[in-house]
Amino acid sequence: MINVLPISIPDVLILPRVFQDDRGCFFESYNEKTLSEKAGITAHFVQDNHSRSTRNVLRGLKDQAGQPFKAAELFV
Repeated sequence: MINVLPISIPDVLILPRVFQDDRGCFFESYNEKTLSEKAGITAHFVQDNHSRSTRNVLRGLKDQAGQPFKAAELFV
């Protein structure tokens, strides 16, 4: 989830929701629908995520086949 709001730095509007625990962190850094609707930002890719894991952490596999928007992901 991305919050779009004006802050004190000119033209900076994005505040990502960061999920963090002892394994590392994960956040969605771009969401086409949210940024188009709330900030008028248009670029044609649907979503971008970032994660950082601590040593010896293996992230999961995910497959969205059968969902309206198909995606395959590998987190390592």
